[in-house]
Amino acid sequence: MSRFFTTPEQVGEKTIRIVDKQDIQHMTKVLRLREGDRIDISDCQRWEYQAEILEIDKEYVETLILDKQKFTSEPFTKVTLFQGLPKQGKMEVIIQKTVELGIHEVVPLFTDRTVVTDNKGNLSKKQERWQKVADEAVKQCKRGLIPRIGEALKFQQLLPLLDTFDLVLFPYENEEQRNIKTALRGLDQKPETVALIIGPEGGFSDREAELLKGTRAHCVTLGKTTLRTETAGMAALAMVMYELEL
Repeated sequence: MSRFFTTPEQVGEKTIRIVDKQDIQHMTKVLRLREGDRIDISDCQRWEYQAEILEIDKEYVETLILDKQKFTSEPFTKVTLFQGLPKQGKMEVIIQKTVELGIHEVVPLFTDRTVVTDNKGNLSKKQERWQKVADEAVKQCKRGLIPRIGEALKFQQLLPLLDTFDLVLFPYENEEQRNIKTALRGLDQKPETVALIIGPEGGFSDREAELLKGTRAHCVTLGKTTLRTETAGMAALAMVMYELEL
């Protein structure tokens, strides 16, 4: 059953209206849905519904609520990935796969070794594209919320934000002892918010690593092999979700 997203304002007592033009086009032109067909709908806040299509118009699709449940596919822990900007199209793969794994937010990060620049002012267009990738991925895996793709930050802007998280994990290739399992099982209580900090190709500079070690961040290893930047975030997130959610 296909899943679509709306806002709480479009949810009535017995009906839900979908007004997003792209969703309407996808429903009618691609999926070829008709009156009487059933779909899943999320209000992007708390509830998910099973609904039956009552009416299809150029401007909206009206549906009848058949069932209402609280989100069942969203993790308790909200994980934010601060991802060192990679080259080429790797960011799209990172976003797609981490959305499937349960990420709450992805924030691109400029670091000392980031090769990507924004000299031509194209980053905002890329961010729009990355958000669409997240939108498409979340529909495929039928989550309740659409993860946000945040505005890119410089490394120095990241540091003061770390105090807002219950737990900060900093996977680092030069760490050899402490792993994510040890860091998570040593906690007094389950964190509601977790930050994962992943470097770009080439990793973090020595300067950045020392600055992170001076914060609340837990420096951890992801294993004996050195992972690519597009793999490290996925691996770290999967480990966190396994320990905290499964």
